[in-house]
Amino acid sequence: QLQASGGGLVQAGGSLRLSCAASGPTFSSIAMGWFRQAPGKERESVAAISWSGSSTYYADSVKGRFTISRDNAKNTVYLQMNSLKPEDTAAYYCAARDRSCISSNYGDYGYWGQGTDVTVSS
Repeated sequence: QLQASGGGLVQAGGSLRLSCAASGPTFSSIAMGWFRQAPGKERESVAAISWSGSSTYYADSVKGRFTISRDNAKNTVYLQMNSLKPEDTAAYYCAARDRSCISSNYGDYGYWGQGTDVTVSS
């Protein structure tokens, strides 16, 4: 089970940190990802992290602004979002896959949390 939190309303240029708490004994051995879906658009990959945290992936649109990290002792993955833009407005979802290596492919993730809404005002 995945529980995402941390969304909210923020002005352009501001920051938010999303958290995703996972339950289950195998959290430390699985890769995690963050996806987002804006109204009327398809769900897109934002960032992903391997089980150890040594490998990460970022969509070009968020590189240099977002940072994904994880704390396996707390079974939690984070998405630090800085320099937010109105185009970052979306519902953000965390996801887990039954592999230790990262993927940006939506279909590679079998477990999903509920979305947390991020709204960036201009």
